[in-house]
Amino acid sequence: MQPSYNRSYILGISFISALGGYLFGFDFAVIAGALPFLEQQFGLTAYWEGLATGSLAIGAMLGCIVAGRIADAFGRRPGLLVAASIFGISSLAMAVSPGRDAFIFFRFIAGIGVGMASMLSPVYIAEIAPASLRGRMVAINQLTVVTGILVTNLVNYGLRNNGDDAWRWMFGLGAVPSLLFVIGTFFLPESPRWLVKAGKKDRAAAVLAKIGNESYVREGLEKIGASMHGQAAPSFSAVFRKGLFPVVLTGILLAVFQQLCGINVVFNYTPKIFESIGVSQDGQLLQTIFIGGINLVFTLAAMALVDKLGRKPLMLIGSGGLAVLYLIVVALLGKGSADVSWFLLAAIGVYAMTLGPVTWVLISEIFPNAVRGAASTVAIVCLWAAYFVLVFTFPLLFERFKDATFYLYAGVCFAGLVFVWFRVKETKGKTLEEMEEVFNVH
Repeated sequence: MQPSYNRSYILGISFISALGGYLFGFDFAVIAGALPFLEQQFGLTAYWEGLATGSLAIGAMLGCIVAGRIADAFGRRPGLLVAASIFGISSLAMAVSPGRDAFIFFRFIAGIGVGMASMLSPVYIAEIAPASLRGRMVAINQLTVVTGILVTNLVNYGLRNNGDDAWRWMFGLGAVPSLLFVIGTFFLPESPRWLVKAGKKDRAAAVLAKIGNESYVREGLEKIGASMHGQAAPSFSAVFRKGLFPVVLTGILLAVFQQLCGINVVFNYTPKIFESIGVSQDGQLLQTIFIGGINLVFTLAAMALVDKLGRKPLMLIGSGGLAVLYLIVVALLGKGSADVSWFLLAAIGVYAMTLGPVTWVLISEIFPNAVRGAASTVAIVCLWAAYFVLVFTFPLLFERFKDATFYLYAGVCFAGLVFVWFRVKETKGKTLEEMEEVFNVH
């Protein structure tokens, strides 16, 4: 009997888990609409503007570490519940912040929830979904991220005329999806791979039986058990052992490249970029909506392509495409041309179809079962460190170099193209247990 799957069930639990991605998108995008108001209310300089934006990443690094420990000790599901709770509390706290320092602190706390969700949601989905569906299911997490970005940009635009305290509503409304995420986590099963590691094989079989038929349950238990056999309890030191380090290094470099490619300065600093060519504040916030819409449309395209075209071709298209587009952006910004918006939108589309979702898919699937939690933590901590460097330095770089700042990001993308070509292996259609053979892990 061939394995068959309960696709509606898999889709349902993937969407619930991916609500963490929606909240990630909310906290990621809300700052773009709020920054013009925060600058006026708190008198932010380029330094404080970068810190207010980047404090989310500092918290996210801590969140990844906390999530890794919770995920390996107690399971993926409890970690998602904690992340959801932090999202809700921090949203309300940012909304009532009395001053600049308090706001930055609460945004740091929000980052803890973002970091936890950024690690746990894709890992959970990867461990639940069958190999033939995994790319599309993990890409759902990116779909909810971009949906969160678009909805938040629309809400920000709608609140733009609500006075000097409009930013408080922008942040406070994040409590609504947070509550939905908390409720949703109670309907999620635990990851069968974590259950096998915890010695709960019967519970793992029950979860697998909800996902697929008897053949799928039997094959799944055999492959999961074989991949766990003889493995010690996961630890961060194990992640860096000689036989595993090459694949961990690949994951780290992919994570860092996804951020240093520069696209997130377009997301986070849209008003600042368009202000430099004389666009009004209304026009600046309207551009964030266009960016969010393009982001959503091309993420849907990525979901259709990732299990058909493959991971590596999409990564190559993304890195090369962004490098070329950035060179055009430099020329147009230098002329003060409004046409730059078309090429920034094209860059968003290329990223949304390639580097954005595919990097998360690769990070969620390339590490061996026994150390996936710890290895994913290391890679995603590095991702958030790179994000902090990117968004903290951009206001300072743009203040000094203006349009030439994008030359730096073009160079990073060309370097990324070379790295993907030589170091990244195709993982399309492989089970999580087969990844050890693909990457020659021993």
